[in-house]
Amino acid sequence: MLDKLTAFWSSHSETLINLGYKGMLAIAIVIASMVIAKTIRRSIYNANERLQKLDATLIPILSTAAGYAVYAIGGVFILDIFGVNTASLIALVGAAGLAIGLALKDTLSNIAAGIMLLILRPFRTGDFIEVGSTTGTVREINLFTTILETIDGLYIASPNSVLWGSSIKNFTRNGKRRMDIVVGIAYSDSIDEGLGVLKRVAAEEMRLLQEPAPQVMVASMAESAVNIQLRAWAGNDDYWQTYWDLNKRVKESIEAAGLSIPFPQRSLHVIAGSNLITEKADL
Repeated sequence: MLDKLTAFWSSHSETLINLGYKGMLAIAIVIASMVIAKTIRRSIYNANERLQKLDATLIPILSTAAGYAVYAIGGVFILDIFGVNTASLIALVGAAGLAIGLALKDTLSNIAAGIMLLILRPFRTGDFIEVGSTTGTVREINLFTTILETIDGLYIASPNSVLWGSSIKNFTRNGKRRMDIVVGIAYSDSIDEGLGVLKRVAAEEMRLLQEPAPQVMVASMAESAVNIQLRAWAGNDDYWQTYWDLNKRVKESIEAAGLSIPFPQRSLHVIAGSNLITEKADL
C-alpha cells in the first residue's frame, strides 16, 4: 500500500501540489471576501448613521447588494485560479441576465424607480403628497410600491414607476403652508375698513407665522362683491385647524364691523297691465 502511495505521489506530486496551492488560495479568497463584505456592510451602516443621507429602507438593500458583489468578484477569481474560462461564463451570465431583465422589465422598472425614490427622497414616510389624482400620507416606501393612506382612510398601493414618472407635490417638505382666506364685501363698503378687519384677525391669531408676514389685498372685482383676501402662513401641524378657524372668524369679524357679505339674489319685476314678467339678477 505504501509503495502504491509513493508511486502515486511520484507521478502526480506536481499536480497535487498545484491543486493544494490553488485550494489554499481559494480558501484565502473566500475568507478575504467574507471579511471585505462584512467591512463594507458595516461601513455603509456607520456612514449613514453619521451623514443621514440615505433613507433607512435603502441601507439593508445597499449593504446586501454590496456583500453579494464582493462574493461574486471573489467567485470569479476562484474560477479563474482553477482554469475556468471566466470570460465565457460572464458572457453567459450576462445573456441570462438580459433575458430575465426583458421578461421582468415592468418589475425591474419598479425596483429601479424605488431605488431612485429612496436615494433622491422627494418624499419620506409621513409626508402628505399628491401624485396625479391621488392624495395621501406616505405610510411605507419599498422597492416595488409606495403605500399611501388617503384623508378618508383608504389604502392605496402605487407602483414606484408611476410615482417616479409623475410630478410629485409634497405638502409637508417645507414645514409650512400658505392659506388664502377670501371674503367678499359690498361695493358700497369701505375697502380700507375691510382690509383692516383682516389685519386685526391675522394679528390676533398666534398660530400664524410672522415670517413670511401675513398680507391683505384686494383679490378681484367680482360681479357681486369686492373680494378681499388674507394670505398667511402656518406650520404643517397647525395648518388645517387654523384655516378652518380663520374662515369662521373672518366672517364674524366682517359682519361685526358693519360690512356686508353680498350673495347672489334674483328679482322678479311684474309690469302692470301685461303678462310680461322681467327677471333680473341682482348680483
